[in-house]
Amino acid sequence: MRIAYVSTFPPIECGIGTYTQFLLDAMRKTPNELHVVSQFGAEGMHVYPTYSPTDEGIAKKIFDMAVKITPDVVHIQHEYGLFGELDGIAVLELVYRLKSTATPVIATFHTVNKIPEFRRGMILKTLCRELDGIIVHETEHVDILRDVYEADANKIHLIPHGARDIAPIPDAKAKLNLIGKKVLLLVGYFRPTKCFDKIVELFPRIVEQVPDAWLVISGKMRTLEFGTYRNTLFEKINNSPAKDRIEVFRGQFPQETFDTIIAASDIMCFPYIAGAQSGVMAHAFAFGKPVVTSDLPAFKSIVEKSKAGFTADSDDEYVDKIVKLLTDKPTYDICSQKAYKYVKGSISWDIVAEKTLDVYARFDQKLECATRYVYVG
Repeated sequence: MRIAYVSTFPPIECGIGTYTQFLLDAMRKTPNELHVVSQFGAEGMHVYPTYSPTDEGIAKKIFDMAVKITPDVVHIQHEYGLFGELDGIAVLELVYRLKSTATPVIATFHTVNKIPEFRRGMILKTLCRELDGIIVHETEHVDILRDVYEADANKIHLIPHGARDIAPIPDAKAKLNLIGKKVLLLVGYFRPTKCFDKIVELFPRIVEQVPDAWLVISGKMRTLEFGTYRNTLFEKINNSPAKDRIEVFRGQFPQETFDTIIAASDIMCFPYIAGAQSGVMAHAFAFGKPVVTSDLPAFKSIVEKSKAGFTADSDDEYVDKIVKLLTDKPTYDICSQKAYKYVKGSISWDIVAEKTLDVYARFDQKLECATRYVYVG
């Protein structure tokens, strides 16, 4: 099949772009022709930088490029901030334009809110009605799409967020001057819903029980949003009794740097109060890092399926579970091995690619005349 993806793509800094890159790396092992229509700044083979999210006429620009590819199916990676103003409402026009050519259109929803703002709810409800197929990563999202957005259950396909099957980086701690430290890692853009400040506040209690504990916060602001939260977070770090054991890593974090930071950690924490699947958590599992997460339904589901860590629903539980993983080696080793096993058996990108191809196959035209798809890549 000839497949056109609409997505951000590296070197653009975007979790969805990284998701698409790893998906395509696995897809390229299959006899299919892959193309990406992306924002300006994207690079790569069969990658076409076509628009800026601040442009007018985004839908027409993407459509004009997509039809040149003459795809058998178009796969949109959907996030509200990727398709311009008004929460990316241009994605609706794009879907209608593509459907006018009788091209099957599917989308992966990376954000599914149970109680959406009005406009976002309207956009997602319309997409649920008009798309030919929908991919989500969590069982909770299937239920929400069906119950809140009135999606046809036959359109919805549950495919987990992928993770790489990757070799360890044995000298990672040495590269980052973290030898001899038990590293608790927080990773991601600075925003209030990630609650990094909670772990900063709790960290002195952890140090009391784990004298060699070290907190690394690896993050940055996305554009200039949430500057007030970042400043508040830094102020809490400066005022912490354990501030001499807290480091903030800042930078652009290309993949090798990002991987080294994760590999240098011992455990990772996700104290989020909003969100769903986490691409960073998939990276944690890829490196065999146990996790402690909030009790968000999606996080709780991942921890229950993977057995690679713990959830916490109170400050005391965060402290207890983090301390346990940092001090109880048998428990740590079991969780680490469970993380590796979960990747290899359930969420490797090869598995995700195979399941995604099964979705595409539903839209493969069955012609009566003898045909054979041919592509030498």
